Amino acid sequence: MSEATKAFSIAPDGVDPKIVPTRKLWTGKEIPAIGMGTFGSDRFSMQDIADAVLGAIKVGFRHIDCASVYGNEDLIGNSLKTAMDGGIKREDLWVTSKVWNDKHDDVIGSCKQSLKDLQLDYLDLYLVHWPFPNFHAPGCDVDSRSPDAKPYIHENFMKTWRQMEELVEMGLVKHIGTSNMTIPKLKLVLRDAKIQPACNEMELHPHFQQQEMFVFVRANNIVPIGFCPIGSPTRPDRDKSETDTVDIEDPAIKKIAARLGAHPAVVCLKWAVQRGQIPIPFSVHRNEYLSNIKLTVENLLTDEEMEELSRIDKNCRLIKGQVFLWKDGQTWEDLWDLNGEITPP
Repeated sequence: MSEATKAFSIAPDGVDPKIVPTRKLWTGKEIPAIGMGTFGSDRFSMQDIADAVLGAIKVGFRHIDCASVYGNEDLIGNSLKTAMDGGIKREDLWVTSKVWNDKHDDVIGSCKQSLKDLQLDYLDLYLVHWPFPNFHAPGCDVDSRSPDAKPYIHENFMKTWRQMEELVEMGLVKHIGTSNMTIPKLKLVLRDAKIQPACNEMELHPHFQQQEMFVFVRANNIVPIGFCPIGSPTRPDRDKSETDTVDIEDPAIKKIAARLGAHPAVVCLKWAVQRGQIPIPFSVHRNEYLSNIKLTVENLLTDEEMEELSRIDKNCRLIKGQVFLWKDGQTWEDLWDLNGEITPP
């Protein structure tokens, strides 16, 4: 065994990736049931995030969730290359990326750029990051609005989706999926798609369980991937509001954490994995991402605890998406089709 390969043996305190739970996609392919998020939320340097990806792989993570808009795929690519040079097989990694809103008309070009940055020949999963093609400047205020903003127009989205399907046909992407969708929008995509979504990435945590959407996607053979799995305490300040609740301060979560002798965040993630979604927690701290991978195989929650957590949903959406609104007088609820119909233009 080479020194490089030795350097990438699983850390003694890590988790064997072979025992981490998986979810089966409609293609038959299995995806690890927990991933490493890479959105630094304006609070960490790009290099810190790339270093954390490398560290996460060393302790057993094999699922890395990326996106072009995060601005760090080139550095993460260096981490992935180091891991593969050290003996990690490409087929043992699951790498996701996403096309950003300003590239809905150039999906193939955007994907090729992500592949170049990530130093990969293919992606395991490629998502349409938001269903709206609306640009907003990085770090902009929550009240910022683009004068060119548009609503969801299904015909336009399907033009984007056709390019996603072409990526699969080209062999650049193994699976395609959606993100930040609603049931009415997904119904139309499922009706018209040649290649159906394999996954839908959505906000999921104990205080925002999206039960109807969760049931819908699973009933349609779409695996739910959950972002903000612990309530995203490090999300950008612009995404915080006075009415937001804090999952890790919930008495039910704290009670279970006390039984486990663990941080309340661990309870949120255990709930997510056992419920059936794929959480993608983010941390640059080794003790935290090591704990995140270990929780998938140790000290499972009881059926009674899972039932108790099912009752603490507060319907508290944290990532509301205000910057995507397309006309005056709207509120963020207009983005989410709460009455079961797509909000009209």
